[in-house]
Amino acid sequence: MLLAIDVGNTNSKFVIFDKDRIVAAWRLRTESKRTADEYAAWVTQLMNLQGFDPKSIKGAILASVVPAVNPHLRRLCETYFHNKLLIVGEPDCDLGIKVLIDRPAEAGADRLVGVIAGHTKYGGPLITIDFGSATTFDLADQDGNFIGGVFAPGVELTIEAFYLMTARLPRIRVEKPAHVIGKNTVANMQSGIFWGYVGLIESLIKRIRAEYGEPMKVIATGGLASVFKDEIGLFDFIEPDLMSLGLLEIWRRNRG
Repeated sequence: MLLAIDVGNTNSKFVIFDKDRIVAAWRLRTESKRTADEYAAWVTQLMNLQGFDPKSIKGAILASVVPAVNPHLRRLCETYFHNKLLIVGEPDCDLGIKVLIDRPAEAGADRLVGVIAGHTKYGGPLITIDFGSATTFDLADQDGNFIGGVFAPGVELTIEAFYLMTARLPRIRVEKPAHVIGKNTVANMQSGIFWGYVGLIESLIKRIRAEYGEPMKVIATGGLASVFKDEIGLFDFIEPDLMSLGLLEIWRRNRG
């Protein structure tokens, strides 16, 4: 079995693959100071509750946008699972693609993993859209090479800014409002957030496709992809496990 770990700015996802099938998945809030022993106490207990023997883990791979957690997770895998951790972005990890941007070292691990997963499953050219702390648009060409993208503030980040930077505006949930024209503060905010992001996403997809000059598939992932899918008719696929599938593919490219 393979342990695939995806560390985002807000949450971390631990997935166990049995060959190419996800058999378990757990989420944990990302904390840069959490120790390997704390990770071990948490993940081994969950494994035992679901009937998985930690000794069954025969490989481990990590994609992380929070470098401070990497040494702790490396120690977790080496000490408790007796496996060397393959880390996306390190010299010994071969992605099997070219990173065709001005400064390849700036490409985040999550972005590369996402386009690898999308291209492996759906082919290219493509746009992956990840609704995370940031809303990221990442592009791959016909051959699967990473060719750039777009960053926009994440939906939750925008909502939090509304709350923190104003005196009277409340925190709100992301949901489709009944009307565009709101009749109260919460409805006004929900309309601006929901329809504003619908407009942003649709506009960027159309502009990216026009600039690229060829048809491009669009794969959306992240918790909020399903919230927007019915109003944005440009998503070809919703893939909630995109990052995990990308990690599996990178593991195969490196370990056969």
